[in-house]
Amino acid sequence: MLTHPQIWRAIDALATRHGMSPSGLARLAGLDPTTFNKSKRGTANGKLRWPSTESLAKVLAATGASLEDFVALVGEHRPVRARMVPLIGMAQAGSAGFFDDAGFPAGSGWEDIAFPEIGDAHCYALEITGDSMLPIYRDGDRIMVSPSGSLRRGDRVVVKTHAGEVMAKSLGRMTAQRIELKSFNPAFEDRNFALSEIAFVHRIIWASQ
Repeated sequence: MLTHPQIWRAIDALATRHGMSPSGLARLAGLDPTTFNKSKRGTANGKLRWPSTESLAKVLAATGASLEDFVALVGEHRPVRARMVPLIGMAQAGSAGFFDDAGFPAGSGWEDIAFPEIGDAHCYALEITGDSMLPIYRDGDRIMVSPSGSLRRGDRVVVKTHAGEVMAKSLGRMTAQRIELKSFNPAFEDRNFALSEIAFVHRIIWASQ
């Protein structure tokens, strides 16, 4: 028999498996970001709220997980492991010494924060500064970045140029010669670069709320 805690625990585990918060998982599936919030898992009169089959179907489609995968998560009951990942400010990331030639975090100037275990051994976190990334990312938000994550059009990415500029954008068209980057904030222009100007493009896999 399925229980209410089992279903919600499986959703949390699926989000963690993909390096996201429950709200990030909901957004990925095209749902309202608050759909899976813990505050919505019950009502004021104590009645339990279950996720709809439609929302579960959208989550499975968005993550590529099968129904069997989800059922396996329902049956699991183990603590989520965490590890320490490096964290610096967005402005610092443009300085020399924080990334090696391959674009992986390097040096000793990083702080560490705990984050649920994910597959990329080189993942790192950046703290957003300023309002250039509104309304998606606010000043003080932390984003988790995967250097090894595969890229596709529409992904949210962190890009660093060889000139030292670091920005978070939405990935537009990318060819063998050029890359198009879409701004989140309409007050800021989209950017276009020759690939020879780009040091790295890393996929954003999670953001604090």
